[in-house]
Amino acid sequence: MASGCRVGPSVLNGDLAALGAECGRLLECGADYLHLDVMDGHFVPNITFGHPVVESLRRRLGQEPFFDMHMMVARPEQWVQPMAVAGANQYTFHLEAADNPGALIKDIRENGMKVGLAIKPGTTVEQLAPWANQIDMALVMTVEPGFGGQKFMEEMMPKVQWLRTQFPSLDIEVDGGVGPDTIHKCAEAGANMIVSGSAIMRSADPRSVINLLRNVCSEAAQKRCLDR
Repeated sequence: MASGCRVGPSVLNGDLAALGAECGRLLECGADYLHLDVMDGHFVPNITFGHPVVESLRRRLGQEPFFDMHMMVARPEQWVQPMAVAGANQYTFHLEAADNPGALIKDIRENGMKVGLAIKPGTTVEQLAPWANQIDMALVMTVEPGFGGQKFMEEMMPKVQWLRTQFPSLDIEVDGGVGPDTIHKCAEAGANMIVSGSAIMRSADPRSVINLLRNVCSEAAQKRCLDR
């Protein structure tokens, strides 16, 4: 089985002037991990932050929090070692940006990180499939990467469903427009790692949103086990 249901807030929706405090607050509210979006202005038309910020967050938050790096960058191979040194736990790169996914997967592992592989809405899940047994997590984007606050693309759910059927033990993450209104669709399709930005960050009670997302996900996973 996949490694349980986990919720990772996307911190880009927080107060970037107080990023360390925001991340600490989210962890106190029950976040299972932090989803850190790295954008280089080439792969996506936006720029966020790089490994120096990750290093600062690691220093501020300690060794325990799990940092899932979503690398929306044109040359993912360039940043593996800097991110590992900065304290990243998982390096999630985009299939569309990788010239040699196999070599990149090997490099990420050799640098002591878990491997995530992401696909944009326009990329078929069959293109990810050859690598599924070599990675820890598949990320199915439910919006076009690059900007927060977009509308959830329900038509991506068959990808999640297919992956869950073909690779039952794979961690499957969804990212983009995920919140209380859309979590049921994600959970029923088989996602077990839930990235949520606006829905958590803009809530007056982030803890209750995180709990709701996790609970819906867990209940769907239990139902899948019973239905087998």
